Amino acid sequence: MARPVHFEIHATDPERAITFYTTVFDWMFERSGTEPYWLITTGEGSALDGGLALREGPMPDHEASVNAFPLTMEVANLDLVTREVEQAGGVVVVEKRAITDVGWITYCRDPEGNLFGMLQPDPTAE
Repeated sequence: MARPVHFEIHATDPERAITFYTTVFDWMFERSGTEPYWLITTGEGSALDGGLALREGPMPDHEASVNAFPLTMEVANLDLVTREVEQAGGVVVVEKRAITDVGWITYCRDPEGNLFGMLQPDPTAE
């Protein structure tokens, strides 16, 4: 069975992206080699880690619907973290909604235009 082992964020302004993800999710970034690439550590143990690369094309269209392969982070308090996303320069593109028997989900864009999801587990969600 194949499982995700790495993710990658592309950014026009890597420092802005690093500040956003450090502020909102407390991720750690470490420059890797001479290329504009940073390794991302998201947590301890079996957490999925990734990388941040310099974007080679235009930023994603902010008006586009959810049409990608977004990474979704589990959070303990979706309302609180959504406010932190907005305070750090991100925007909500799909408001909080229930996934029955699973929890609450929302989709946002970071200041670089990248789409991501956040899920608060709640087996009573309807």
